[in-house]
Amino acid sequence: MDDSPGDEHLAFMQWAEASGIKIKGVTPARFPGRRLGMKATRTIKYNEIMLTIPVDLMLTIDSIPSSFTSQFPTGTSIHGILAAFLTHGDPALLKNLDAWRRVWPSFDEFEDSMPVLWPAHLRVSNSNYGANANPSSPEKQDQDRGRILLPPSISGEWNTFAKVPVGVDYDTRYQNLLSQQEKRLKDAWANVVKVYPETEWKTFAYYWCIINSRSFYYVSPGKDEPEDWNDAIGMVPFADYFNHVDDAACEVNFDGKKYTFRATRRYEKGEEVYMSYGNHSNDFLLVEYGFTLPSNPSDSVYLDDIIFQDLSIPQKQELAKQEIFGNYTLSHPLTQETPLHYAACLKYMNLRDWRAYVSGRSERGVDAQKTASVIRGWVEVYMNECIGTSDIIKNNLKDIGEETVVYDKQIGSKAWEREKLQMLLDRWEQIRRICEGVLEELE
Repeated sequence: MDDSPGDEHLAFMQWAEASGIKIKGVTPARFPGRRLGMKATRTIKYNEIMLTIPVDLMLTIDSIPSSFTSQFPTGTSIHGILAAFLTHGDPALLKNLDAWRRVWPSFDEFEDSMPVLWPAHLRVSNSNYGANANPSSPEKQDQDRGRILLPPSISGEWNTFAKVPVGVDYDTRYQNLLSQQEKRLKDAWANVVKVYPETEWKTFAYYWCIINSRSFYYVSPGKDEPEDWNDAIGMVPFADYFNHVDDAACEVNFDGKKYTFRATRRYEKGEEVYMSYGNHSNDFLLVEYGFTLPSNPSDSVYLDDIIFQDLSIPQKQELAKQEIFGNYTLSHPLTQETPLHYAACLKYMNLRDWRAYVSGRSERGVDAQKTASVIRGWVEVYMNECIGTSDIIKNNLKDIGEETVVYDKQIGSKAWEREKLQMLLDRWEQIRRICEGVLEELE
């Protein structure tokens, strides 16, 4: 089967090499049932450098003229400015990126895969953003809290129970994912239209998603890390062909002058070469990149909302004092001696023994069977959510059959609702397998 990526990709590869990118033994290629990726064109030896990309070919905040960047209000995200440049930048400068831009995914591809662009009824969440990712859309969101389809780490909501007020502010960077992403997009849009009121939403949102899904780490020379880690970004031409796996045999290094990609094992001709985007759950990958992995060793879910409704206020305060409040991850197999276990022990241990256990001074009063029983109860609550939400999605699939559902033209969404629902159902099945695996382990 022909795995050639297409003429536009071959032309981009020629542009890349002519511009100073060193490509050794890899090429973009098509893989059945998936997006484009990187393939070995020959045997690649261990420790061999496959790709070198100079910083002056990257798209960064430093590669954009200051006359452009200085227009935006203080506090405008780097992400937003980069998207604004691709939308409104000097045509002569943007022309230099034409070969690269021609191989980027289309808006329709993002709309199909990224929840931030989905129709409102598929993306109900705890977001304060409003009806839709499009702030100019007249669509009204149906706040039917019995039809939350996204997993809780993404939506921040549940179908089977109502969340209780936490009473403590803590970092939920990897929870409430959709509302955080929507806020970044909304804030960037609001600042850009102050400078360019004629900005078309669809065009800006497209470039915002391009940068969001295809950027690498970058911080301006001599500057500290930005307060928002999402702004430590730059786009790296050709390297964005790499697909993701957790344990990729590819060492990525940026020394301020160039990005290098080095093989950490031998690759055979025709084999796909991956890199790692980081150790992320499938919920994170779905929101940020629009895909999940069938097998993901870093996959996990959060039990915070379940645990907090099961603890008293003094118990929550005690967890906060010990700096183990929140972000209770559940993965299979379970990792021992985690905040999740400490929270479970607090349910049955006296406070003196529990404090000694948390500090590592004593294990008196710790009962493995009681701990397992507490965790099992929490996981069973999540299992009920899996079953209930999966049933909602299955009923929706039955209702729509094979018909194409077309949404408001202003939103621009003409994707198959069935495909989105199936994607969500697959994700819930992954979560269910995590829960089932843990329950078996606890037996």
